[in-house]
Amino acid sequence: MGPSGAGKSTLLNILAGYRTKNAGGGVLVNGIPRDCRQFRKMSRYIMQEDIHQTHVTVREAMMLAAHLKLGYSFSPTQKQEIINEILDVLRLDRSLDTITSRLSGGEKKRLSIALELINNPPVLFLDEPTTGLDDVSCSQCVSLLKRLSTEDRTVVCSVHTPSAKTLAQFDVAYILAEGQCVYQGATADLVPYLASLGINCPTHYNPADFMIEVSSGEYGDHIERMVQAIDNGRCQRWNQMKHPFILFEGELEFGEIKQMPDYGTSQWNQFLLLFSRMMIQAWRDISHIGTKISTITLISLLIGGLFYQMGNDGSKTIFIFGYCYISVIAFVYVSMLPALIWFPQEVELLKREYFNRWYHFNSYYSALVLSRLPIQIILTFVYIIITYTMTNQPMEWNRVAMFMVVSLLTVLVSECFGLIISSQLNITNAMFLGPTLSVPLMLLAVYSLGTRSEDIPIHMRVAMYTSYFRFGLEGLVASVYGGDRPWLDCPDTEMICELRSPKALLRRVGMENINIWLDILALCGNYLLFQLFCYASLKFRLYRNKNLGAIGVLGRYIKSHFNSMNAR
Repeated sequence: MGPSGAGKSTLLNILAGYRTKNAGGGVLVNGIPRDCRQFRKMSRYIMQEDIHQTHVTVREAMMLAAHLKLGYSFSPTQKQEIINEILDVLRLDRSLDTITSRLSGGEKKRLSIALELINNPPVLFLDEPTTGLDDVSCSQCVSLLKRLSTEDRTVVCSVHTPSAKTLAQFDVAYILAEGQCVYQGATADLVPYLASLGINCPTHYNPADFMIEVSSGEYGDHIERMVQAIDNGRCQRWNQMKHPFILFEGELEFGEIKQMPDYGTSQWNQFLLLFSRMMIQAWRDISHIGTKISTITLISLLIGGLFYQMGNDGSKTIFIFGYCYISVIAFVYVSMLPALIWFPQEVELLKREYFNRWYHFNSYYSALVLSRLPIQIILTFVYIIITYTMTNQPMEWNRVAMFMVVSLLTVLVSECFGLIISSQLNITNAMFLGPTLSVPLMLLAVYSLGTRSEDIPIHMRVAMYTSYFRFGLEGLVASVYGGDRPWLDCPDTEMICELRSPKALLRRVGMENINIWLDILALCGNYLLFQLFCYASLKFRLYRNKNLGAIGVLGRYIKSHFNSMNAR
């Protein structure tokens, strides 16, 4: 406990092993130096924000957690019995079939606790579990935690200003002020301890409120005196307690803990379970899917109308080049912008579940990549069906197939580009940086317009092919005008059609030497490269205690840069 900024969350993060970088000293578990990897097997950290998958029910969320944590060594009946018992204790049995997004604040907090109790961890860390709850919900939450602590569990919480009734339920208090310990010992001894220092708590005054006020300096500067009153960090009354802050009764067998598996089930089962959850999430969000399909349909009709029936018009070939360019831009923004919005919150959920050892990172990332494919294929197909037919492009199966392949690869690369950005930044900064970085890529894609290939400087040629927009544009143009396509029809209303020859158009836009297979290969290479970079950047977020070299430096630079911009 302590005032805001006293260091409660920082201390809890260190004790739980969530963040240990730049922290000195050591952590002992029953007098034994903590092995952070082994300790994480028997402890769970419930963070302040209650982030859940929004389109699954309480029953489904609990059963998925049971499959991940308990594996298939337990039968479905046994798992259901465990779930029912936990939900009954936490009074969530009436909300079994409620979507998590419709739960109240107290119910979401209890669900966060319930999910971590599936495999019965002996140690629970909770960061301000009462924040945002009313007095009744707060009292109920602490009472439930008190009940859990009586069932051979150690519960460690950070709290801000609990009521006197709530404070009395805690066995041990550890109070911080300005990053230093000013009291640790039995909660009941808090008021007598202050009295021994000549700091008397008024009668009928909440001891927690009074302690916070004293720690904030409202009754004079007593912090240094309170710190000095601690004998080697322990109050004298603490030394008189029989078992101060012992996590487990009896001897702690670390050898047995080392034999525990890292995860409840295999990586393949984790992948199947996570893929199933992601697909349920995607397809249950009907409004989101409907919005995406409606948006892409509207964009397709607009673009199709702009270039209506120009595909075989020899006087409009440069316009069809514009159609290909606009298509690339549409693919980029329709796939990248949603990733910039939804993924930052997904990262927060990933951090919580991964830290609490729900699943292996490789299983999660594989499920994430595959679960994004169906909706992108559908949206790309809708766009092509509408615009390709409205603009009267050649209905040759090989050209249509190449157009589809290039379009889909451009969509996938763009989404992955958005995931890289949003994996490191919040929504506000990601929405700024993503479109901003896209602008130079767009310009580089059409730098050769009106210029012969041999006239482009070598440094600009290299710069052009650092833009995946360029490969997408070349691929679409090659699928429409490449190969042995004959000359286009020249309308009777036109005196001359200068670019009715597809090869003449390709020379005009500086693409006379394009090869669609090289463009497809380049897009595949960009996709694999971006996926590797996205994988590494997410790893950096999860392993922020480790230095990942250039990726770590880049991540810290981006964050510090945007933080300074926000400060200004």
